[in-house]
Amino acid sequence: MSYTALYRKFRPDTFADVKGQDHIVTTLKNQLKANRIGHAYLFTGTRGTGKTTVAKIFARTVNCENPTEDGPCGECRICRAIAAGASMNVIEIDAASNNGVDNIREIVEEVSYSPAEGKYKVYIIDEVHMLSIGAFNALLKTLEEPPSYVIFILATTEVHKLPITILSRCQRYDFKRISIDTITGRMQELTCAEDVKVEEKALRYIAKTADGSMRDALSLLDQCIAFHLGHELTYDKVLDVLGAVDTEVFSRLLRNVLDRDVLGCVQLLEEIVMQGRELTQFVTDFTWYLRNLMLVQASDHLEDVIDMSTDNLKRLKEEAQLADMEKIVRYIRIFSELSGQIRYASQKRILVEIALIKLCKPEMEVDKDSMLDRIRQVEEKVENGVTVTVAQNGETAGDKVTSQPKQKPQLPKAVPEEVEQIVARWPAIVGSAENPMRIYLKNAKLSLGGDNKLMLVLEDGMASDYFLQHSENKAQLEALLSDFSGREIEVNLQTVKNRQEFEENYIDLSQVVHMDIEIEEE
Repeated sequence: MSYTALYRKFRPDTFADVKGQDHIVTTLKNQLKANRIGHAYLFTGTRGTGKTTVAKIFARTVNCENPTEDGPCGECRICRAIAAGASMNVIEIDAASNNGVDNIREIVEEVSYSPAEGKYKVYIIDEVHMLSIGAFNALLKTLEEPPSYVIFILATTEVHKLPITILSRCQRYDFKRISIDTITGRMQELTCAEDVKVEEKALRYIAKTADGSMRDALSLLDQCIAFHLGHELTYDKVLDVLGAVDTEVFSRLLRNVLDRDVLGCVQLLEEIVMQGRELTQFVTDFTWYLRNLMLVQASDHLEDVIDMSTDNLKRLKEEAQLADMEKIVRYIRIFSELSGQIRYASQKRILVEIALIKLCKPEMEVDKDSMLDRIRQVEEKVENGVTVTVAQNGETAGDKVTSQPKQKPQLPKAVPEEVEQIVARWPAIVGSAENPMRIYLKNAKLSLGGDNKLMLVLEDGMASDYFLQHSENKAQLEALLSDFSGREIEVNLQTVKNRQEFEENYIDLSQVVHMDIEIEEE
């Protein structure tokens, strides 16, 4: 016999098995008990919350020969016929593929015939919002005044697309997203029945990823079990299957962002990509992580709202002290915008990198939150005793910019031969370097230090961090220059904010090396 998916195998047969929709189940049971059955129902809500399942249980119950308090008995002739799909009393219609006027006219004609057996003819129209305007109009009169033996149950995920004339003729029931606890409990029951060992932490992550949909949760669980068939399903294995990232990575990323370490953020993203993680899921999860940080800062009593273990909650509270509320809100805004863009983007990684750089460099934006973040940067530097000045362009600068500009050095009478060789062959040297060094060297400027040593001037940011924070990269550059010149080369690294600062404080050797300059004799 072929394998049956979990969400089909364990579909509820009675009202007692329906999870997370108690407000609807109770109302329908009371109607059945009091024999106050309506003629038209509208079930609406997000996918996988039980709309079609409840409709089928209701249809079986109204026709059951021996109904119980929890729904159909499941044993009588009519119950068995409906379950097997052989009953003419319950008609399921997929409006996505039967959305024309002719399809609805067939229903209207059939309605005039009373049921051959049982009490009611129940029409379940799924995805009813897909019907055409003409089809809706054809249904209106019959939906308003059907024969006493006919019940219509309309189900949809997009209730806003239904005409108001349809809405006004139905009893509306809104199916809620199912809670993480409810989904987890249901999956624990199913894994016990299937004799599958699963960590509770793994089930909770699947439930969270399902976003309130029981069917999605069971489909994800099915996928994870199949991938690790015969082994215990752990939290780490679930992350591998779903392409998700552990919360510890989000903690590291947040600290890099707060330290304004662009290189660290990009390197961490590289790790995530190389592990095969799905970037769309990563953006969603990091936004959720930031949301939890915001809630922890907002109140000390939100344990029920923030669904996580005690250890993770304790660590989250510690991290919430590292950033103020305005920063976190700005981070959430940037990543929320990103989540809307990344789903259909062809270059997802580049979009994520841009967002991370925006988090680290609020000066890239001019909105209110970013301006406040920039002001806080200046305040922090002042509190730490760093001299802060305002440049002519209005930008603030820290300890790398002093109140007086550097005195631009005079043109030397002699340039060392090995330095001149490097300057003359600089395009070839840059072209021979490997990425990412090649990218960072393209905008670098060559100058001379006070001791006539080669000086490499870089713009402050990722390029300067690449060489200054990682000595092995500087050593690799010196080895490359030595290969080209045939002599041992020592490089003096300097940083500037922009090109104007370089022109004011340094000599550009690329502009003067081809002039008649005396070459220093050895």
